[in-house]
Amino acid sequence: MLSFALQCFTIHWHQSVAYIPELYYYIFYWRLTGQGRKMKNTILLILILPIVLFAATFETLPVEKPALHAKRMNDQVIVDGVLDEDVWQQAIEYNYFTQRDPFEGKKPSEETIVQLVYDDEALYIGARMYDSAPDSIVKRLGRRDQPLQADRFYFYIDPYHDKRSGYYFGMNAAGTFYDGTIYNDAIFDATWDGVWEGNTNIDEKGWSVEMRIPFSQLRFRHQEHAIWAGNCARIIDRKNEASYVTFTPKDESGFVSRFVDLTGIESIRPQNTLEVMPFVRSKAAFTHPEAANPFNDGSKISPGSGVDLKYRMGSNLVLDMTMNPDFGQVEVDPAVVNLSAFETYFPEKRPFFIEGASIFGFGNGGTNEHWGFSFSQPTFFYSRRIGRTPQRDLPDNDYADVPDNTNIIGAAKLTGKLARNWNVGSIHAVTSREYADLDINGVRSHLEAEPQTYYGIFRAQKEIDEAKYGIGFLGTVVNRQFKDIALLNDVNKEAYVFGVDGWSFLDDEREWVVSSWFGASHIKGSRERMLDVQQSVRHYFQRPDARSYSIDSSATTMRGTAGRILLNKEKGNVIFNTAIGYVGPSFDVNDLGYMNRTDEVNGHVLGGYRWTEPNAFARTVYLRGSAYYAKDADGNVTDKGLWHNGYFLFNNYYTLSYTFYLEDNTFDPALTRGGPLMINPKYWSNYIYLSSDSRKSMIFGASTAYVSSAHDAWYFSLGTFAEWKARPNLLLRFEPSMLWHSTYSQWVDDFEDPLATVTYGNRYVYASIWRKQFSAGLRMNWTFTPKLSLQVFAQPLVSIADYSNFKEFAKPSTYEFNDLTDVEYDESDNTYEVDPDGDGPAESFSFDNPDFDLKSLRGNAVLRWEYLPGSTMYLVWTQQRSEDEYLGSLDFKRSFERILSPKADNIFMLKLSYWLNI
Repeated sequence: MLSFALQCFTIHWHQSVAYIPELYYYIFYWRLTGQGRKMKNTILLILILPIVLFAATFETLPVEKPALHAKRMNDQVIVDGVLDEDVWQQAIEYNYFTQRDPFEGKKPSEETIVQLVYDDEALYIGARMYDSAPDSIVKRLGRRDQPLQADRFYFYIDPYHDKRSGYYFGMNAAGTFYDGTIYNDAIFDATWDGVWEGNTNIDEKGWSVEMRIPFSQLRFRHQEHAIWAGNCARIIDRKNEASYVTFTPKDESGFVSRFVDLTGIESIRPQNTLEVMPFVRSKAAFTHPEAANPFNDGSKISPGSGVDLKYRMGSNLVLDMTMNPDFGQVEVDPAVVNLSAFETYFPEKRPFFIEGASIFGFGNGGTNEHWGFSFSQPTFFYSRRIGRTPQRDLPDNDYADVPDNTNIIGAAKLTGKLARNWNVGSIHAVTSREYADLDINGVRSHLEAEPQTYYGIFRAQKEIDEAKYGIGFLGTVVNRQFKDIALLNDVNKEAYVFGVDGWSFLDDEREWVVSSWFGASHIKGSRERMLDVQQSVRHYFQRPDARSYSIDSSATTMRGTAGRILLNKEKGNVIFNTAIGYVGPSFDVNDLGYMNRTDEVNGHVLGGYRWTEPNAFARTVYLRGSAYYAKDADGNVTDKGLWHNGYFLFNNYYTLSYTFYLEDNTFDPALTRGGPLMINPKYWSNYIYLSSDSRKSMIFGASTAYVSSAHDAWYFSLGTFAEWKARPNLLLRFEPSMLWHSTYSQWVDDFEDPLATVTYGNRYVYASIWRKQFSAGLRMNWTFTPKLSLQVFAQPLVSIADYSNFKEFAKPSTYEFNDLTDVEYDESDNTYEVDPDGDGPAESFSFDNPDFDLKSLRGNAVLRWEYLPGSTMYLVWTQQRSEDEYLGSLDFKRSFERILSPKADNIFMLKLSYWLNI
């Protein structure tokens, strides 16, 4: 065996390729059989087949490249994009690029030359992109980090040389800036905005770029003769060609770990720099409250100021601080209609929290696939909890003045690396005590709506043996200080979460990896608060037919655990992924995290195949399938189904993807909002998405989803989009969508009735529902210069729903209902009166008409000007108008025509920040 391997590796490169399949055969046979143990040929063939298929394309993999080299300079470089300084004539030229797309491993169609020089303050990158047709260079101008179809150049750098993390800096031919960080070897985070310079120039030879990256923006260790790592990429848009110094094969993973060495940088020390960014802002709100509202006359002007600081503590750590921050420049959240019991998840948009957020990611290290299949994966840190809307349940009142959000007095974030490859991060934030003013029959009151709160997040992760193994932990702390004791019944007093995660590659080739995590939670509060938590949508401990848990009315704390383990195949054309996880009934992270439900044990197996080499049919094809299964603590099946997905990138660069689900009958406690189990009937669904060539100036796409289940329940949506690059610096996008929804069993309400013994003393009322909805997203990105841009977003929404055929749940663990025949509608107060048993002894009950007719139009415009490096001015206009008024009948056309009828609330804001580097 050993002699055969040595023979293969000593033969000429091209000759040895022919031996690779046989070599892998012997290696795997020897490993899997140990000391001569036999195995069946069929099992061996299954294990060997993916490797043989991979070996067939082995000759296209790039050979080892020489190192990038930076040369010290004494002259000055004017960063204008023109490589005319003497230093560029003397610097070493690097042109060892290889295609990844469209023809993996081939020589690029156009030559690219990169040069690196440096002085005591910064690293300079000069790149010449030769082009045989300079008039065909695609140049589109956009705001920073905006994804655009254009010719681009990127420089990647790993100053730690840890083969796991780094930075990227890029520019397109029109001068648009791109930058961000890389973590976990191949995950890109565009939220980091460094302070650096760059410029481009187009001439008769092609185009060129110059970049100046201050060392103060990078984290690195002091070494007299540093060895960093780097990479470069060039994108030729009209050819859909991407070439790299070193690239990741399409059937493999990892990116930073493949970088070539970057040498020549000597006697550069990390700098302890302090960046200070004070800001002032003025905000004016013009709204339309009720005429007699004593707290708001329709106009409110609120000036403010604050400061952001960034302190680079030597080579390893960065401290970010903010005092009295203002996030008025971020885009508004879209309007949604949520008919489920679960909270709507909105992504974070505030700069302080999104920059560097990747270090606080938990449970996904080491693997490039994280399939869930209905698993309620908890998010341990959901930063939108900090500064949230006050949570107190207010008493009935005539008028109320409640803050839109809690004010963040101050926050600090520390991120970086410690010795022995520990990645660390922590966030500390304090929010102020907020008050609500109430008017009840002319009597004013002032009560605490949100207590002063401390939030703490702690994260550390260690990479071992060049990240072949990893282990980490994350902890969160929430502590609230109350003045009004009554508020203790509305929010938890304390909350603690601790988690451990890690990964381990199972082979030296890093083809198979196991990733896992485990978490524990502990919350504390009053008995009334813990009773509410136990009965919340996440837990439903009050469920009358539950056997594994029940309500503890004396509890003042609640503890729970959760965990998951996953096996993934990282390389090759054959795709494989499997996982099993659980979330205990008492697990709860929602004080500083996000989760929808608990009480499940979930598992899946996924397999598939990918074709990554272009052929006569397509350039890339993925086909995948999965089976998944879940139970609760009582053994009830809560998920069981089959899934199939396909993805095609055709030769004309159109894309098609589709997904099919087939789900069996399952049980869902959310259907009765904590009542007895109800069957969720079997259904099938499909989703199809098609889009045109994204390189063109006009792009079209469409998507459709269809779900069909028992009792004629169905859901159909149709969405389209059109994107027009009207000019190189102007992009318009329109995304309209429609949905139609009909179901037999939409939740209405529940009512106590001791006579309803079959359903444990409650009547659970449902209705058939017919819903129709239109929404659209309209965007305009107009970039005047790389530093000055206007961004406009608007979203109209019309949603109507008609509830009819009221019924009550008949029998636990079924999908059976009894029609409510004695139902009277009172038009004067828009309510329904129900007598559930006619002349029988059961008491009647009533509920508000659940029909709705929602009209909403919201949007904002943001003018952003970086008038000096790192210094920015924002001018923001936000408008919102909405109305949910039932007019006695539902008419979609009339509702659509009335979308502009509600009065508009307008908010204007001017914010000015100034960057100081001390």
